[in-house]
Amino acid sequence: MPIEVHYHNDLGMAVACSVMGAKGAIDAGVDAYINTAINGMGERAGNADLVSCLLSILKSAGFKNKYQLDERIDLSKAWKLAKYTAYAFGVAIPINQPAVGDNAFAHESGIHADGALKDRRNYELYDFEELGRGEPEIIETGRMITTGEYGGIKGFRNVYNKLEIEFKDEKEARTVLELARYANVHTQKPLTSSELKFIYYYPEIAARVMTVSPYYELSEALKDRKKALPQHIV
Repeated sequence: MPIEVHYHNDLGMAVACSVMGAKGAIDAGVDAYINTAINGMGERAGNADLVSCLLSILKSAGFKNKYQLDERIDLSKAWKLAKYTAYAFGVAIPINQPAVGDNAFAHESGIHADGALKDRRNYELYDFEELGRGEPEIIETGRMITTGEYGGIKGFRNVYNKLEIEFKDEKEARTVLELARYANVHTQKPLTSSELKFIYYYPEIAARVMTVSPYYELSEALKDRKKALPQHIV
């Protein structure tokens, strides 16, 4: 019978207990499932952090290459997932959070900086690129045009142009804008670039998961456009 482990972090040991509990179950001959939370968010002191558990199993001595994880797990999405979760919940990622915190790959003292520059393995167990980190992030410091519940067509098209997405005509732009407005009412936060791309490429799914119930009814124009999208996008 499979064993499921669920730990809270009241003593700062949620990840350690989860990983060792799963190890004990597997070593005894049964499958194990670890309950985790993105960024360790949960009641009281939180739950076992998803990324920390994954890295513990993938990178720790005594675990690496000995235990099988779901083959669908893609560690390169860790950074984006952690950042989006922090944004959606309004809870900042702790600066010292393993793998995804701002200081996770920061080196200041002379011996540490020198060692990391000579060979990252002196102080880093894994590469930041594995987590999807390292890409430059552009932060607007001047005029910023956003889109949402009250957004107009001019500003909306400006936002999508920055994402290198062009609408074939005014009708398509206004149809997508209407869906984006409904999505913004639901989230009550400015839509991220990932959300805006999702709305454009997957309008039917976006209508179901990003709008309030009863969900936004997709127009025939968007349904027809979806059929014309390249298959690798759909």
